[in-house]
Amino acid sequence: MAMKKSLVTFLSLLAIVTVIASLSGLGREQVLSVFVFSILILGTLTYWRFRLAFGLVGLGLLLGLGLINVAHLVEFAGLDIILFLVGMMIVVGYLEERRFFETIVERIVRVTGTNASKLLIILMLMSGLFAALVDEVTSILFMAATIFQITGRYRLNPVPFLIMVVFATNIGSSATVVGNPVGVMIALRGGLAFSDFLRWATPISIMALFLTILISMKYFSKDIEALSEAMKTTGFEDAMESNEASGEETGEEKPHDIKLPAALFLGTIASLLLHRQIEEILLLEKNAMLLGTALIAAGITLFLERDRARELVERRVDWWTLSFFLILFSAVGTLQFVGVTSFLASGLFSIAGGDPSTIFFVFSITAAVLTGFMDNVLAVATFIPIVRELGELGVQSFPLWWGMLFAGTFFGNLTIIGSTANIVAIGMMERRKQGHITFVQWIKPGLVVSIPTLLLALLITYYQIPLMPA
Repeated sequence: MAMKKSLVTFLSLLAIVTVIASLSGLGREQVLSVFVFSILILGTLTYWRFRLAFGLVGLGLLLGLGLINVAHLVEFAGLDIILFLVGMMIVVGYLEERRFFETIVERIVRVTGTNASKLLIILMLMSGLFAALVDEVTSILFMAATIFQITGRYRLNPVPFLIMVVFATNIGSSATVVGNPVGVMIALRGGLAFSDFLRWATPISIMALFLTILISMKYFSKDIEALSEAMKTTGFEDAMESNEASGEETGEEKPHDIKLPAALFLGTIASLLLHRQIEEILLLEKNAMLLGTALIAAGITLFLERDRARELVERRVDWWTLSFFLILFSAVGTLQFVGVTSFLASGLFSIAGGDPSTIFFVFSITAAVLTGFMDNVLAVATFIPIVRELGELGVQSFPLWWGMLFAGTFFGNLTIIGSTANIVAIGMMERRKQGHITFVQWIKPGLVVSIPTLLLALLITYYQIPLMPA
């Protein structure tokens, strides 16, 4: 019954999108491209488990119908983004297996004692920090495991506390290039450096994180009070046990010395931070060492692992997701190849009357809404070519990159499927049989957090536009 309902939803949405495309003035090839692209996107959203299958079929149809050729497929595939993610996944996988993040989490959280509010504030701050320094998935893996350990110890519902750390993770992931695949895509396509993120994104991310914490502490006050009472009654000892999930996965005991992983972590972050300066010294093109740092760090990691190097790459690199990203980027490139993105950019330019302020807000809010109901990677990948087209129309594109970044990360908190971190966290909870959350349960706090944080980010960005490069 559910399968039949999903099929009806899929076909209905596909028909609606195709009719709108046909009536909008697009040409035959453009309508056909939108139709095939919609099969990929709507199939992904309706049947998430089969997203790679829909991606492969969709890309095959685009080639078979002559809507894109092999040369342009390779050009649009985003191999720089894929290689960057591969490199960082190898490094992060090594750090995870050496229990680097877990050790830091346990040592910091133990100082909170029986103060539930203090504990949750620290957990949310750590979620944002880890997301910014490594990536949202790594952050949520460790922070979610921590939540499950605490709520399991006190026999409490983990859902509200899990939502809190997911919110903080998504907000924090906007602070740096490496925090989110969305940031990687925007940096490499917009020619933005790590230092650009520190200047234009990090301060806003920090302010939004504090706002998120304030809202969450108020919204979930009853749940926090229940945790506080349980902690005072039962005590805090042994609440922070070793991460069972990580232990089961690696089958290794936690090492006492994390000096080598710490050196690799700090060296990688420092090199990413200084990549623009290194490029200037070596007379390299923009972002050459942003990608180069990830690859060199991954290579060093494999040398350190020696005999286990192949096993690390096979197990820790998410080849399923990366394959889907590659296909998605190529499919989005088809819309650019046949002129659909130019059409959309011209339409947005006309609707806004050419006013840069109106374009900024309409563009950012549209990207945000699509993120909530379409997944932030899908939404941002679709919108990146539109930023380029608007730039060619004379619109200042620099603020649009930041508007899209905040739309993709902050509105990733809106729904269950808004961000990868959300999906990973819910999957962990369901696998452990520790609870279940519905779409409605999530979207209520999601609205309360995502709307004010996005408005804050857009307003601060808007008032800084005169300071931005033309």
